Amino acid sequence: MRGAIHPLRSAKRLGRFLGGSKSCYICRRTFRSFRPYRGGYASVPPFVRELDVIGSDVENFSCPYCDCHDRERHLSMYFDKLNLWARVTGSSVIHFAPEDKLAQRIMSQKPALYVKADLFPNSPGVERIDITAIPRPGESFDLLICNHVLEHVHDDRRALSEIFRVLKPGGNAILQTPFSFFLSNTFCDPSINTDALRNRYYAQEDHVRLYGRDLFTRIEGSGLSLRLRTHAQCLSDFDASIYGVNAREDLILAVKP
Repeated sequence: MRGAIHPLRSAKRLGRFLGGSKSCYICRRTFRSFRPYRGGYASVPPFVRELDVIGSDVENFSCPYCDCHDRERHLSMYFDKLNLWARVTGSSVIHFAPEDKLAQRIMSQKPALYVKADLFPNSPGVERIDITAIPRPGESFDLLICNHVLEHVHDDRRALSEIFRVLKPGGNAILQTPFSFFLSNTFCDPSINTDALRNRYYAQEDHVRLYGRDLFTRIEGSGLSLRLRTHAQCLSDFDASIYGVNAREDLILAVKP
């Protein structure tokens, strides 16, 4: 019958909601397991696994209740712990690829200006903005959020230059992106030009590079000053395995001097 749910699939779906070993930091519900990204860790390409890339928790990716992703939960935890919400109230904020739940929380803090931006908007209220050519005057924003975006941007140095330009002096940028400590230099090869190759070497078909340790010098090369905050330093009182976040993913916070 069309529209009928297969009993086994229904049982598996229900199983995610039973028990209470996992907890969503955003919606505060408890359940048995998060949903994995695609096939979870088993689907991560061998090349990416060998480089031990630090990024999303693909095993504990999305909440079965509110559908928030691990990077959204993790950033919310950092914002709470470091009281970054105080930088939102009455301030001007630009948020690239805005996550729904995080955007709602930002709006609740009453910023003076909140620009939701994406190169390919698919939600109401999101402006079409290219991060390499932000259509705003210099020194327009107190806070810029770029959470797992730079790995998609072809000219990331131009993007970082634009981020520096539109931030006010003393303004903050959050620049989360996957990277590998095993790589001294960012891996980017023009011959990796198909979805299959990008998935194999960059971990996702719409990624255009795999950052190495030089990620941090790239950020500083734009004029920004790094203010890294480690998970161990900030969130040691949270069990990452319960909340479905990657304890190795630190907060990449940058400041315009």
